[in-house]
Order: sequence, then C-alpha cells, then structure tokens
Amino acid sequence: MRKGGSYALLAHEAGVAELSLPTGVDNLTIIPAVPDLMGADLEFSQTDRREFLLRDALKNVAAADQIFIDCPPGLGLLTLNALVAADAVLIPLQAEFFALEGISQLMRTIDMVKRHLNPSLALEGIVLTMTDKRNNLSEQVSTDVRGHFGADVFETAIPRNIRITEAPSHGLPVLLYDFRSAGAQAYLSLAAEFLKRSRARVPA
Repeated sequence: MRKGGSYALLAHEAGVAELSLPTGVDNLTIIPAVPDLMGADLEFSQTDRREFLLRDALKNVAAADQIFIDCPPGLGLLTLNALVAADAVLIPLQAEFFALEGISQLMRTIDMVKRHLNPSLALEGIVLTMTDKRNNLSEQVSTDVRGHFGADVFETAIPRNIRITEAPSHGLPVLLYDFRSAGAQAYLSLAAEFLKRSRARVPA
C-alpha cells in the first residue's frame, strides 16, 4: 500500500511526475512530506544503497528543472539522502548561539559526503535567518558568521517577522500571504541574489 508524498518517492513506489502536486505559484510543484517519514531512518536502515534512495528516484528528472529539497534539522538518513542527491547545499542559519555551534558539525558532514558519496557537492551558501537588529546577540552571531565564512554568506538576511510566522497557518507562502511584508521582501531579495550567484557560476 502506497503511503504517498516523499515517502513513496524514497521507497520507489511512485515517481516524481506521479507524486508532484500543483501550488499557487506558476511553474512550481511540490512533493509534500508525510508522517511516515518519521520512521524512515529505521525503516530504510537495512536497505541496499540506502544513501542513494533519493538520488536514484530523481535520476530521470529533466536537467533544466530546479529541485529544492527541504531537510529536517537533524543529520539522519533523510538529510544524508538529500546531500547525496544534491548539487549544492544552501544552509539557513538562525542568528542564535546554539545554531552557530551546530554548523561546524554540518560542515563536517558535508565534507564527508563530498569525499565519499557525492564528489560534486558544493556549498551554495549560508543564509542568516530570524535576525533581529535590536538584539545584540543576534547581531554578534551575524557578525561572527560573516567574519568566519566570508563570501559564502548571502548578503540578504531574513529578519524575524510576524507575517512569516503567520503564513503557514493560512496554508500560504509569505509571498502570497503578505507580499509587502518585510519577510516577503527579504525572501524576494534572497531569490534575486541566489539567481545572480547561480548565473555567475555558469561558464560564458
């Protein structure tokens, strides 16, 4: 029995075209997460090529299509599958002390995946999120991250914004929920910077 969503994709029970659902944004489809993913680490732990489940499931997707994989916060099998399948990693980093502590472990994991499982994996960049210019700790974390990672940190930072928090409860991305909000405008700026960086990497 198929359980649907991204679980079915990992289990190779269905393909991308069959599982993709339309959204309110033109040319954007989504394969949603499902509760069954909670047990995926254990369920797929003994599966052959368990690190390559997602890469194998995506191998027939057109090269021109852009795929964004949203990962859980832990470094379990689901995140490992995403890193093995991806061309690049975009790291959202909360401007908080403990988030800063955890990024070193994530960078070690990315390096391990690059050396052993996915040599083409690259760091797309780091995006500071939930920043607050009124908070000294938030500003200090932002300064430390930019000082350590330099140009790998996107110039755009996503501020704490009530509209971003409210949008999911209405079933909408913040750009459709409140286009004029500071949060929506920050994400627009981030998208523009992302495209600019991506185009700069493409050989002339």
